[in-house]
Amino acid sequence: MSLEYLPIIFFLIALFYSSVGFGGGSSYLAILSLVLTDFYEIRSLALTLNVCVVAIGTIMYFRNNVLDFKAIWPFFILSIPMAFVGGQIKLSQSTFFLILGISLILAGLFMILKYVKSNISSKDFSNSKKSLMGGFIGLLSGISGIGGGIFLSPTLNLMHWKNPRVIASLASVFILVNSLAGIISLNIAGSYILDIKMALSLVIAVVIGGLIGSYLSSKRFNLKILGILTSILILYVGLRLVLFYGIGIQI
Repeated sequence: MSLEYLPIIFFLIALFYSSVGFGGGSSYLAILSLVLTDFYEIRSLALTLNVCVVAIGTIMYFRNNVLDFKAIWPFFILSIPMAFVGGQIKLSQSTFFLILGISLILAGLFMILKYVKSNISSKDFSNSKKSLMGGFIGLLSGISGIGGGIFLSPTLNLMHWKNPRVIASLASVFILVNSLAGIISLNIAGSYILDIKMALSLVIAVVIGGLIGSYLSSKRFNLKILGILTSILILYVGLRLVLFYGIGIQI
C-alpha cells in the first residue's frame, strides 16, 4: 500500500469511527501494520491519532450534557493505571504483532456484535464490576495501542448497560484517558516513536474526519453497513497477523 494514500484512508476511518463514538485505533493499527515495520512507531502513532479524534467527540458530548460522570467514573479507577502498565511492557516484534492480531480479531467480533444486537433493556452494574472491566480493557489497550473503547462499548451494549448515547460518551472518554496514559507510558519507557512528517499529515486528516463524523453523529446518520464492512476488514487483518506471526502462514 502506498503511503501517499494513508491520509485519505485515515480521514475516512476517523469520519466513521467518530460518528459512533470511537477513535479508530483498531483500524489505524490494522492499516499501519501493513505499511510500517517498527511496532513501537505503529503503537505510538495509533495512540496519537486516537487522542486527536476522541478529544473532539468528548468535547461534543460534554457540551451536549450527555456525559454522566456519576455513572462512568468507576471504569477509570483501574483502567488508567493498567493502561500505563500495559504501555511499559516491551515486547518482541513477533509477540507484539501476535497480540495485535488477536486484539483486532476480538475488536472485529465485538464490532459485528454491536451492529447486529439491539438493546432491549437497561441496567446498572456495581462499581467493583465497572472497575474490573475497565482495568482489564485498560491493560489490553496499553499493550496493543488500541484505546479500548471498541471493546468496552459493544460489551456494555450487549450487557444492556444504560442507553447507547451514554455508552458512546463513556467510550469516547475511556479511549481518551487510556490513550493519553499509554502515550505517557511509552514516553517514560523511551519507546514513543513518531515520524513527524507522516504523523502531522495523518493528524490533520483524522481531525477533519473526526469533526465531520461528530457532525454526522449529531444528525443520526446511519452507518451500520459501513460499520459491519469495517469490522470485516479488521477481522481479516487480525487473522492475517495471527496466521503469519503465529504459525508462519501468509494470506
